[in-house]
This record gives sequence, C-alpha cells and structure tokens, in this order.
Amino acid sequence: MESIAVIKALAALAQSSRLEVFRSLVVAGEMGLTPGALSEALGVAPNTLSFHLKELVHADLVTQERVGRNLVYRAQYDRMNAVLAYLTQNCCQGQACLANAATQCKC
Repeated sequence: MESIAVIKALAALAQSSRLEVFRSLVVAGEMGLTPGALSEALGVAPNTLSFHLKELVHADLVTQERVGRNLVYRAQYDRMNAVLAYLTQNCCQGQACLANAATQCKC
C-alpha cells in the first residue's frame, strides 16, 4: 500500500463522526447498514451522515451498494487491514511481535 493511500484513509478517520460511522460499519459486518439505521444509531442528521459516508467511500474505507430501494454501506475490511499492516510493517524492528503486542508492545 502506498503512503498516499494510507494518509487518505487516516485523514478520513480523523473526524469523530466519521470514525464512529466506520466503527459501526465494522461492527455490523458483511450485512452492512443503511444510512437510516446509521443515522438513528449515531444520532447524526441524514445530510451530515451523507457527507461523512461520501468521505469514507472516497477514501476506499467503505463500499456502497444498492439493495432494492436502499443503499447499504459496508466497511472495506481488506483496506482497513492494509492500512494497519502498513502502520505496523516494521513493528518491533523486524523481530516477531508478542501475541499481546497490540496492548503491551515490548519493542
């Protein structure tokens, strides 16, 4: 993954509402969520939510699919994992990380 794509993804997540939207979509899994469900769950106005979803789609962190009359948004797990892999690529200076490195890195 190129650094410009990582910067784009991190910039999209660097806003509290967008971060909460993305986290909600991660929790929802492959079923995804409609904008109405997201708006209700997060208490975000529909027009504001639309803007945030557009930014997440533009950063390739979220997909949008029409299902019948609804739009369904889903987290892009492969993209999320690629960003995390990029961030931890040289973790522990190339040594094997501890199993609990995410919570207690002893590098």
